[in-house]
Amino acid sequence: MPKYREDIRNIAIIAHVDHGKTSLVDVMLKQSHVFRENQEVGELIMDRNALEREKGITILAKNTAVLYRDHKINIIDTPGHADFSGEVERVLNMAEGCLLLVDSTDGPMPQTRFVLQQALEKKLKPIVVVTKMDRPTRRIKEVLSMTQDLFLELATDDFQLDYPVIYSSSRDGFAVSDPDTAGTDLVPLFECILREIPPPEIEDGPLQMLVSNLDYSSHKGRIAIGRIRRGAVSPRDSVVVINSTGENKRYQINEVFTHLGLARQEVDRADAGDIIAVTGLDAVNIGETIASPERPEALPGITIGEPTVKMTFGVNTSPLAGREGKYCTSRQIRARLYRELETNISLRVEDTDSPDVFLVSGRGELHLSVLVETLRREGYEVELSKPEAITRTVDGQVMEPMEALTIDTAEECIGELTEMLAKRKGRMTNLHHDGNGNVRLEYHIPTRGLIGFRSSFLTATRGRGVMNTLFLHYEPWQGEVGSSRSGVLVASQSGTAVTYGLNNAQERGLTFIDPMTEVYEGMIVGLHARGSDLAVNVCKEKKMTNIRSSTSDISVRLTPPIKLSLEESLDFVEDDELVEVTPKNLRLRKKLLSAHDRKRSEK
Repeated sequence: MPKYREDIRNIAIIAHVDHGKTSLVDVMLKQSHVFRENQEVGELIMDRNALEREKGITILAKNTAVLYRDHKINIIDTPGHADFSGEVERVLNMAEGCLLLVDSTDGPMPQTRFVLQQALEKKLKPIVVVTKMDRPTRRIKEVLSMTQDLFLELATDDFQLDYPVIYSSSRDGFAVSDPDTAGTDLVPLFECILREIPPPEIEDGPLQMLVSNLDYSSHKGRIAIGRIRRGAVSPRDSVVVINSTGENKRYQINEVFTHLGLARQEVDRADAGDIIAVTGLDAVNIGETIASPERPEALPGITIGEPTVKMTFGVNTSPLAGREGKYCTSRQIRARLYRELETNISLRVEDTDSPDVFLVSGRGELHLSVLVETLRREGYEVELSKPEAITRTVDGQVMEPMEALTIDTAEECIGELTEMLAKRKGRMTNLHHDGNGNVRLEYHIPTRGLIGFRSSFLTATRGRGVMNTLFLHYEPWQGEVGSSRSGVLVASQSGTAVTYGLNNAQERGLTFIDPMTEVYEGMIVGLHARGSDLAVNVCKEKKMTNIRSSTSDISVRLTPPIKLSLEESLDFVEDDELVEVTPKNLRLRKKLLSAHDRKRSEK
């Protein structure tokens, strides 16, 4: 007869990006009174990482907990972006149920399908929460119908089709079971969780726990997070860590923590069913089992989908290398990349033939660019190649990753987008008009066709479009993808850019730099108006004559330069170019800096 911990519920909150997961967790925390009355907590409480707040997305899965009617509800907030789906895959095994959030206007989106499929395969009990009920554009009937179709397609058990539906608005702080009634608080949601989500099943016997997440503290060292499947654990207990090959290593637990609100609370004992954090295990990794030495039995490991995009990280070799970063050597970069593998299990790092270059593979451009931005803020200097799709060879045939692309935009953008996607080997699978001038386009497209597409997409839709992607499967090579980028303006001399030189360059295209920017030969300073690359001297000054002084160009008005972000820079570069990343600057450059070397390589 199985035993259960009736005082605990473990739930994961899953949804497509921007469907309100973190906002709902905010309201749950505030209404469960885990904060003091006068405590300033702000918005998006769980997104504590600076990058998460800047980008407005959740990047890392996080644990919190609330108390409601003598029950502890452990909550796992997960990312919604497809590039961080590895975070979702590894934390779902800590939960018995999930809240699937669906936007009351958008309905299920590509990532909704992925996270729901993951949850249903792990036999989680779902509760559907229709969010953003305060929106005037809500269309509840259609959204519920689309959600039902999704469940019918993905459910693996009959009980998963019998799901309750809650309607909520995080902005107004309410949840109701009937969309036509007014709500005042989240009590209906809390009651539904206690009623519908099964309590954790527990086993008698010595300790057994799977590590699902890692944290790090400069004071406490590595912190292992997971759910106790069997037994109990206390500080100073002896345990063994069992790795993927079955090897055992003995440790002593230093501290045991449980979660409540944003804090970790130190406890003298944690029992089966609790989601805990423990310290004292210096070399533990995600997917390993912490067990009692009496019965060192391993739990099934965590399986994660394979990466689809790769690019090289190398030591900065430009003439300006080492001036702006603290960590510039191959030894420092290699150590940091391999340290990232401990917590970022969707990532792969390989050494290459060159000791100064490392091949890094991830789930998408955003996944890799977040890693680069993190390194940059820590003081690293690196040189990046253009992202490439990872191909496989099956029975002598080259296979490449395909993605589902969903675009919501205005009707007048259809023509231009269709033409762009056709060049990138995209196949339209669906076109839906909403009757108000908006359309949804659905495509199957090679991953390499999406590299560099985002910036062109924003230009084509004039900022009025939203695109989402999701990895589907591998298909045979789709043929060459046409490039829509024109040539570039390349600095022909090293020095400091001046207004006169930049003004001459702007007659031939668009520039990327301001006057007084230090440049070097081979650095990309702009976009050429034609298809070929052009060498320009942006350091050229106007010489003094007996008619005009050399400072007369002060009155020249330059067109403001285009400033590319990190993601845009990675989209922009071609195979013979690199992105130089330092804590202070992003520079684009040719792999071969000398014009003579570039001409010789073309021959």
